[in-house]
Amino acid sequence: MPLVNSKELFEKAYKGGYAIGAFNCNNMEIVQAITEAAKECNSPVILQVSAGARKYAKQGYLKHLVEAAVEDTGLPIVLHLDHGADFEICKECIDGGFTSVMIDCSSKPFEENIAITRKVVEYAHDTSKHPYVTVEAELGTLAGIEDDVKVEHGAESYTRPEDVEEFVKRTGCDSLAIAIGTSHGAYKFKPEQCTRDPKTGVLLPPPLRFDILEEVSKRLPGFPIVLHGSSSVNQEYVKIINENGGKLVDAVGVPEDQLRKAAKLAVCKINIDSDLRLALTAGIREVMNQHPEKFDPREYLKPAREYVKQLVKHKIVDVLGSNDKI
Repeated sequence: MPLVNSKELFEKAYKGGYAIGAFNCNNMEIVQAITEAAKECNSPVILQVSAGARKYAKQGYLKHLVEAAVEDTGLPIVLHLDHGADFEICKECIDGGFTSVMIDCSSKPFEENIAITRKVVEYAHDTSKHPYVTVEAELGTLAGIEDDVKVEHGAESYTRPEDVEEFVKRTGCDSLAIAIGTSHGAYKFKPEQCTRDPKTGVLLPPPLRFDILEEVSKRLPGFPIVLHGSSSVNQEYVKIINENGGKLVDAVGVPEDQLRKAAKLAVCKINIDSDLRLALTAGIREVMNQHPEKFDPREYLKPAREYVKQLVKHKIVDVLGSNDKI
């Protein structure tokens, strides 16, 4: 089975009331963990590559790793560019064999966002040059840090539902990322935005703006919506990291029950990155701290990979609901 785009997968997800996980990949172990988990759960999956991943591992290496995963698992896998900053980057990825791209001009004025997004869509949908490539766009901005995407808390802006119909119609995009209160990174919310659980001391983030999501879905019936910044910052892995020399204080994410609710509505794609990093780091730190004599990378990357795999299986079954959907 070759790489696929997201069009048919999103149609099924919307009708089925589930979301597909879009997991960021940076190296072989992460690709293996994600796709082995998806295979065992019989789930479609999106592997996405950020600007930072392209700089770190190089686009060609990551593409071939994903192609190897397709060959190994036989899964329908989407290779997606996450947060493409401009037309040139999107074009490079499309020409390089990506089956889906995101053009992120959400920080630009509305008309400029439309113009650049439309240009990417026209190129991506031109099947005389390449197979049909799906395009994700964004309205509204999320706070937090993810590689080259950096927005200060307080500078984020919720998506305006009254803008979405015009934007989708004029750009022709295939899916739309909206801002309803999620945030990039492991430190998604300032302490003053949260309440603190009196028993555990863990910060509890503010609820997502489901009123915005519901209004957007009314204005765009049947249209796939995307949530970025949707890691839940699993406290089990935070604890392992801190018990083995780490210093993650007040790291908090989006509650999984809220993400499951979103997946049952119009959200067809949920992006997860920080949770993977935390799981991988927890495995590495645990082995290195407990066995300081070890130096073979396979000895600490293997358990780290297993942590990522178990995390992804949990997300697929308990959060996304995409298990047994192939």
